[in-house]
Formats: sequence, structure tokens, C-alpha cells
Amino acid sequence: MQKNNTPVVKDLVLVGGGHAHVSVLKRFAMKPMPGLRITLMTRDIHTPYSGMLPGYVAGHYDYDDCHIDLGPLARFAGARLYHAEVDRIDLREKKVYSAGRPEVSYDLLSINTGSRPDSVNIPGVDAFAIAAKPIDLFLQKWEALVEKVLCSKGDFNLVVVGGGAGGVEITLATQHRLQSLLKEKGDDPKRLKSTLLTQSDGIMHMHNTGVRRRFERIFSERDIMIKPYHQVMEVGADFVRTVDQGKVAADAVLWVTTAAAPAWPGEAGLEVDDGGFITVNDYLQSTSHADVFVTGDVASLPDPRPKSGVFAVRQGPVLAANLRRAAAGRSLKPYRPQKKFLGLISTGNKYAVASRGDWSLEGGWLWQVKNRIDHQFMQKFNDLPEMNEEAGLDLTSGIADSKAIKELSTLAMRCGGCGAKVGATVLSRVLQRLPATSREDVLIGRDAPDDCAMLAVPPGKVMLQSVDYFRAFIDDNYVFGAIAANHALGDVFAMGAEAQSVLAIATVPYGREKVVEETLYEVLAGALSIVEPTGAVLAGGHSSEGAELAFGLTVNGLADPDKIWRKGGLQ
Repeated sequence: MQKNNTPVVKDLVLVGGGHAHVSVLKRFAMKPMPGLRITLMTRDIHTPYSGMLPGYVAGHYDYDDCHIDLGPLARFAGARLYHAEVDRIDLREKKVYSAGRPEVSYDLLSINTGSRPDSVNIPGVDAFAIAAKPIDLFLQKWEALVEKVLCSKGDFNLVVVGGGAGGVEITLATQHRLQSLLKEKGDDPKRLKSTLLTQSDGIMHMHNTGVRRRFERIFSERDIMIKPYHQVMEVGADFVRTVDQGKVAADAVLWVTTAAAPAWPGEAGLEVDDGGFITVNDYLQSTSHADVFVTGDVASLPDPRPKSGVFAVRQGPVLAANLRRAAAGRSLKPYRPQKKFLGLISTGNKYAVASRGDWSLEGGWLWQVKNRIDHQFMQKFNDLPEMNEEAGLDLTSGIADSKAIKELSTLAMRCGGCGAKVGATVLSRVLQRLPATSREDVLIGRDAPDDCAMLAVPPGKVMLQSVDYFRAFIDDNYVFGAIAANHALGDVFAMGAEAQSVLAIATVPYGREKVVEETLYEVLAGALSIVEPTGAVLAGGHSSEGAELAFGLTVNGLADPDKIWRKGGLQ
């Protein structure tokens, strides 16, 4: 893992916890790159494996079986894990933005955020339909749907929109699970009526004729109706309206259509195709920005492939190799997608159909094969070995350019005392980025810095002081600063005082100037997110460089002397 005393030379930011990025984390864990700091920014801490989603819906897997816990994996890779959904990227300044936390700087950026079903702004879809992606939101709504079906009376009409492999698998999986639960309850499983709508002339058009015929037979055997040429134009609380075929009764609608891209990549200035997907070259590198790499559903490849987790998984090793090569300034490795791939498509009841090229097979044994493959994949990321600490930074590895080498060469000359202080220009830039606040009883503070802060104590009040200081115990600097501030303020509040001002004490790991600046800014921004709502202000403090990150606050509080809560007064 990244050692505390290894200077950070470059920052690699991974946006999204998709299939390709979990492979990147595992490979950098097995072979670390000293000097490269990895930050994973993801909305979901538990990333679902799409290949096992139908099995989870069908009731064959529990939550942990089909989710990768990104916390242990990130720690294994020595990566920082930021629980945040990215909503904007500044490509010129090389910063990634998300709500509720400071921006994150990068030297290399990799995007693996997946996609969402394309509703094409169809009225009622967002309000009444359950979209298959994002998967985490689907799973939350799926559990509510199960309860709705079990509590219903009479026929329950479940409509799935989408005739691709995803729609077919979800239709069969939902029917299997819901009918099984109804039967266990002593209810009539046949009152669940499943229907699949597709705007084309049939299902599974990305697969061969044999596969399509097998699934048409399976649907017929299970009394699931396929309605072709049904282009949806509206979804209501109890119906789906199509362009030419009128209304279809629907007590619940599952939306499993083709993938759609998020808006923010194109808005950021990345080159995108007509569908909004980020265009990449043969190296999985953005066609417009060489420091940005893209994989998975959100990528538009030179030789297009279906939006499938199969391809994201296979892109992972190539992506990891190219991120390593790009960090070291070396030539990149091309990604060669498969022309044909083996698809194992489950039918809900521990049975599967195999598809590759122009041939197909089916049987229970194929589900067992798929089950074994899926569990082996998950095991690679959930069962992690013990790792030895990485070697130190090698300046000849290529990760450090001449400017970085010059900066790093001065680290050895830094000493204790005044020489250990964070540079004045760095500190000044950090303070300028923080929100400015003031109080009348803070006579000299951050707005007019001097050797000391000057504080006034109003008549009839006394000042209480408390100090707390912590080594970093979490890899998210912003959250660490917030937790430290919350803990420091607690002592003053416990005695019945109001917080007036705080003085910060920060030790930042040795590193390049821009890295030191970002670290100090993130910690202080986190602290102020807690301090400012209390009415207190940051009046000053001290910062230095050291072997590891540590942070604390001296808190000054004001109280009426006869209203102080003391431990000795507790009964």
C-alpha cells in the first residue's frame, strides 16, 4: 500500500466503482506504483455485479453474494475511498466535483460509471416505472415490489419493457421469485400475470435465431406473454400506453431498455457520440483528452459492442495496464474486444441458455457453469490476501518528471522547527479558498492575520478552552477534518458553552506543493463544515509537514460562569 512516508507524485482518480475499476484496484494492490495516489469516488460503497442480478432477483443469492465491498478493496489497494457522486468535471483545471465536499484534483482520470435505461423522456416512467439501472436503486424498489405483490388480491399484472437479454432475464427471474413466494404463502402463483413489451418484432435481437426460439418456447411454457411492436409512449399508475396498440394493464412496470448516457461528460467538454457516450480510442483513452480514460457502458468504442458487463470486466486488465503506463509516460496497450463472446443467460429457475455466434445450448448444467464462473469472479475481490508494504519511491520509474524530481529533492532538506512549517504561499492559497467568516468578539483573526489571534470576552462571560488532536484514522481527508472538529467541539458543548472560535493544528505529510495544498484544504474544509454552523470562526492555527496526517483544534467557548455544567455537579 501507499506508505505514509512515500511522497505523492501523481494523483489517479477513479470515478465510479464499476467492473473495470474493481479490477484496477486489485491489480494496483498486487503490484503497487509508489508515488501514485489512487482515489476512488463512487456513489455506491457496495458495487453490484450485474451478472448475478437476475439470480438475486430470482432468490438464489443474497446481497453479499452479488456485491463487492469497495471499502476493503480500496484499503487493499492503498486507495482513498470517497463516498460521493460526481456531478461535474473541470477538464482544464483537472478537478472533479461532487455535492457536499471539496473538489478533488487529478493528474489521470478514469471514468467507469455505467449507464441508465433510456426513457427518452417518456411521461410517467420516472414516477411509475422501476428502472433496472442504477442497480442499487432497482434493488431497493424491488423489495418494495415483492411486498406489494404478496399483499395484493386478485390478478397482479407485472409488465417488463425491453426485449433484450436484460429484459428477458428480469422477466423470468421476477416471475420465478414472485410465484415461489406466493406458493409458499399458500396463495395462487398463477395470479401473477407477466408480460414483456418490445417495440421490435420479437425478443433477443442481439442473439442468433436458435437463442430467440429457445426463449420464445420458455416464455410460452411459463405463460408469459410477449407483445411485439409495442412502443411505449406513456406509463401510468396502472397502465402502459403504446403508440399503436393502446393500453396494457400494469400494476407494476419494470423498465429494462437500452442504455442511456449521463449528461455531465458532454457538458464537461469530453467528446461524446450522438448518444452522449464518451468516445475513446483503442487504448480506452478519451479522444479529446489524453489524461482521461473511460470504460464500461459510458464508453463509446471505435468498434462498438453491446452495453454489457462482460466487456467492462475484460477492459479492466487493459485499463489497469494503461493507467500504469500513462503515469510513467510510456506507450499504451490497445484493447481488442471480442468479436464473439459466450453469453450464459439465466431463465430464473437455475437453468440457462448459452449463446455464442450462431450456436446455442440450454440446460441446468449451464446454470451451474455460470454460477461457478460468477462466484469465482466475486471471490477475487471479496477474499483478499495479506500484502507486504510496498517499496519506496523510485525516481527513475518515470512517474516523476523533471519538475517533480526537483521538488522532491528538496524534501530531504526539510527539518523540524520553523523549517517544518507548510510554506507561506501554500497556506495563503488554502486560506483564500476557505469561506471567510468573522465575529465582533474575534478582534484579530484570519481576516487580518498576525502572530496571535486576539479574542474579546464579553462582560459577564468566561472563556473555556479545550484541545483535541488526532492521527488520521480514515482515508477521506474531508471526513477526517469533520470528525475531528465534531469531537473537539463536543467538550465545550458538554460544559454548556457556546463555541466562539477555533485554532487549527495540522500536520500534513511531506509531498509536492500541490499535494500538500490539497490535503490541508480538504482537512480544513471538512472541519469548517462542522464549525461554521455553530457560529464559531477559524481564528488561526499552525500547520507543519511530517510523516503522517494529523489534525486537531483548540476550541474557545463562552459561557455564564454560574451556568457551566461540570462533571462534579452531576448527580
